[in-house]
Amino acid sequence: MMKPANFKTITKFFLIWAVLFFISGCGTAYYATMEKLGKEKRHILIDNVEDVQESQTKAREEFKDALTNIKELYSFDGGDLEAFYNNLKDSYEECDSRADQIENRINDVEQVAGDLFKEWEQEITQINDARLKNSSKRSLRDAKTKYQKLETIMNTSTKRMYPVLDKLKDYVLYLKHNLNAKAVGSLSSEVVSIETDVTRLIKDMTASIEEAQNFIKNF
Repeated sequence: MMKPANFKTITKFFLIWAVLFFISGCGTAYYATMEKLGKEKRHILIDNVEDVQESQTKAREEFKDALTNIKELYSFDGGDLEAFYNNLKDSYEECDSRADQIENRINDVEQVAGDLFKEWEQEITQINDARLKNSSKRSLRDAKTKYQKLETIMNTSTKRMYPVLDKLKDYVLYLKHNLNAKAVGSLSSEVVSIETDVTRLIKDMTASIEEAQNFIKNF
């Protein structure tokens, strides 16, 4: 009789295998469908990069809006604390949701890029003419270099979102628990710190947006 531990291990292995097979099959079917519509992996990659670019452009404005809300701490004069809290909470939630969207879209880019380069490498082995094969190898190296630069910049700007989101979340929760003028006053000293972080984040996002444009134009 099979031992329970071994049975669990084997069951887990087959579950993982089945999931991977399903994912792989879905990817293959997706690419096949897109090819019938005239879109190769290269076109899909460009579309996905454009999606990341769009999300980062929106995120840049949303983080700017969040910073504007925080800067209101400086001039807060005992107005509607509930409205102030709600504005900051909405800004945080928009930024947090956008960060998730960017992560997912970058994952799509990385998946398609990996599949594209793998296919490219396999197809190069099928070229018999030495001159054409070498030319295709050079094109592949150039494409990988362009992509790796883009991937690095995209991921760098994405990572910079999270320290800012953590601070925004802290502010939102603190105000939720302490809706009074004294609490607002204690947060005003934090403005300079988060302003520095947001300024750096916006600079990184702008670099990523511009690099995406260069990639789309030259890939």
